[in-house]
Amino acid sequence: MTANKETPAPILVVGGNGKTGRRVADRLDALGKLARIGSRNAEPAFDWERPETWEAALAGASAAYVTYYPDLAVPGAPEAIEAFTKVALTNGVKRIVLLSGRGEPEAQRSEEMLKASGADWTILRCSWFAQNFSEAFLLEPVLSGEVYLPAGPVPEPFVDIDDVADVAVAALTEDGHVGKLYELTGPEAITFETAIAEIARATGRSIRFAKLPASEFAAALRADHVPQVIIDLMMLLFTEVLDGRNVAIADGVEQALGRPATSFADYVRRAAASGVWNQED
Repeated sequence: MTANKETPAPILVVGGNGKTGRRVADRLDALGKLARIGSRNAEPAFDWERPETWEAALAGASAAYVTYYPDLAVPGAPEAIEAFTKVALTNGVKRIVLLSGRGEPEAQRSEEMLKASGADWTILRCSWFAQNFSEAFLLEPVLSGEVYLPAGPVPEPFVDIDDVADVAVAALTEDGHVGKLYELTGPEAITFETAIAEIARATGRSIRFAKLPASEFAAALRADHVPQVIIDLMMLLFTEVLDGRNVAIADGVEQALGRPATSFADYVRRAAASGVWNQED
């Protein structure tokens, strides 16, 4: 008689349909780990605005990768992270990997909540995602050939999300990452204007970048019926976080993975080859 193999305990991926979450889930699956997607449409459902859903999503899990919606920078995020961590620990989930952001006061408060919780924590404190140009709010402007942002000459060390996902999976599945705060950036800092110029060169397209006053940027978002919470977040990121505080390059990717971080140029070449920036006929 053959003994039944035990089903491996799942790893909860909160925000498993998001930019980092889906990459983390795919990598876990490739490793033979069981990823449990934490989202409002999953079964069991997970909703940050409905704490009563958290326990079922955490039940039986061995670890959790945590992304907060819409962002740890928004008011109330630290309290939500504190409450979630308490539920996780009560349900035996001690290893928690938190996605955080550089230069965001509320994000840093969230980090402190996690550090003080008694969890086996790892924090991924990230710079701006390179994939914002190909998978998020900047894709449509790039495709239109006109990118207007309230971003001046301050450079940003854009980080490749694939690097972030690799670090997250290492922290979830390997020893040696508990109690580590990894600052994840790319290997160089460039301006938004330079980033757009690199995309233009790689695609052979003409893409214009211009700085837009913050008030006009907010008005344009409202005209597009963007939710106010997202507008507030965008204004915070462009007017406060992008003020030079995050220019310094960090070596968190190399610390965690033993290899250099992916350059923005390498990201652009890969994204351009995928056809994501091809204009439709």
